Amino acid sequence: MNGRAERMEGLLRAAFAPSALAIEDQSARHAHHAGVRTGGAHAAGETHYRIAMVAAAFEGRSRVDRQRAVHAALADEFAGGLHALSLVLRSPEEAGAEDRSP
Repeated sequence: MNGRAERMEGLLRAAFAPSALAIEDQSARHAHHAGVRTGGAHAAGETHYRIAMVAAAFEGRSRVDRQRAVHAALADEFAGGLHALSLVLRSPEEAGAEDRSP
């Protein structure tokens, strides 16, 4: 993992104590953004991530509440150049139901 992904992992583990966490840097898929072409703030990458997380903290919370909580936990990263997240956030019960589905 890179520096930003490692920082995000630490923040997310501290905030949600997940039973599963995967962070994928997808910045290269967004290389067409204007900031990259002109050498702007996004030129260094580490701007777009996919996060898949299973945590008991998500039990009984709506999808929007879960996303807001993750964005709040990563507020400093957004202030420092993080641009976008693709989030898959599940409770342990939801993750278990997916494992059992055909």
